[in-house]
Amino acid sequence: MNAAAQLKDLPPETMPVRLGPAAELKQSLVDFARGLGFDSCRVAVCAPPAHADQFDDWLSAGAHGEMKYMARGEGKRRDPQKVLRGAKSVIVLALNYFHSEPEWRLADAKKTGARGRIARYAWGDDYHNVIEAKLEKIDNFLREFGGAQKCYVDTGPILERDYAATAGIGWHGKSTMLIDGKLGTWFFLAEILTTLELPPDEPARDRCGTCQRCIKACPTGAITAPHKLDARRCISYLTIELRSSIPVEFRPLIGDRIFGCDDCLDACPWNRFAKISNESAFAARSTINMPLRDFLKLNDAEFRSLFRNSPIKRIKRRGFLRNVCVALGNVGTSEDLPALERAAHDSEGLIVEHAAWAIERIRGRATSEK
Repeated sequence: MNAAAQLKDLPPETMPVRLGPAAELKQSLVDFARGLGFDSCRVAVCAPPAHADQFDDWLSAGAHGEMKYMARGEGKRRDPQKVLRGAKSVIVLALNYFHSEPEWRLADAKKTGARGRIARYAWGDDYHNVIEAKLEKIDNFLREFGGAQKCYVDTGPILERDYAATAGIGWHGKSTMLIDGKLGTWFFLAEILTTLELPPDEPARDRCGTCQRCIKACPTGAITAPHKLDARRCISYLTIELRSSIPVEFRPLIGDRIFGCDDCLDACPWNRFAKISNESAFAARSTINMPLRDFLKLNDAEFRSLFRNSPIKRIKRRGFLRNVCVALGNVGTSEDLPALERAAHDSEGLIVEHAAWAIERIRGRATSEK
């Protein structure tokens, strides 16, 4: 008896499921993405994003601050066809970046010299470089099936969290961060717009309930209501996106943070399920643990060398040392004054301004302690 005849005689419940060509391609894509290290690969229909109107309201309120690129790409963010004509699907990928606090960092914290806090995503290599290399391979894979693609890692004019939520990568947390039941909040997103029509996935159910820990954890009150963020108050914005002076009223609230802030992520109870990333490129570099005052010794070439292939390089020496001065103003001691006094004569006016503020703060604390 041949194979076809054998299948014909099987009862319906034992018949093998035959996938259509699009479903088979999607399964091959998912398997290929998993093989590249992605933790999740899901698909959304390439339609206008669900929260386009709310995005417009956010821009109109000026809550994007100095991020002018947000407004420049508004039309494309509302209509993905302006990004890739003929696009039918948005492939959304998630890559876990969670690494626990290294033991050497905890030990060094007891040594002389205050240390600064850096957002976990920036502990290791630049995620743009790591993920873009993987996306190029997926692009080539899809080209074999006749697809034309546009790939983005946090840089394209699309509302990535909307498509990620629609595809079921996670749900919109009240902090505006996306939450996955297995990964928590510690993952990068990447998107591939493709002209291939792939079966879409179901969205994830919102599982935040009445929890508001992320809102309460924000040091500056940047999460003004559930799902509403005023970037102008956010420490990640203030220490990364803002290129000018940090408003004086926010400087004390920044504490010892010198690049980004994880407070709303740390507060999320879903992160108790977080697992260590398989991507070793995101593990912490020893450079994140230098005493704050030692960063002030860096000239431009030394800064670029120290943070080569790191997300921190994007804010350049002037932005990073501005942040270091603010952190020293909050947690530094009289032992940090010589470094700050040198910084107060830097060629960059932005550094000079924030160094002078830090010196005044440290001297003020010393006076009040007498």
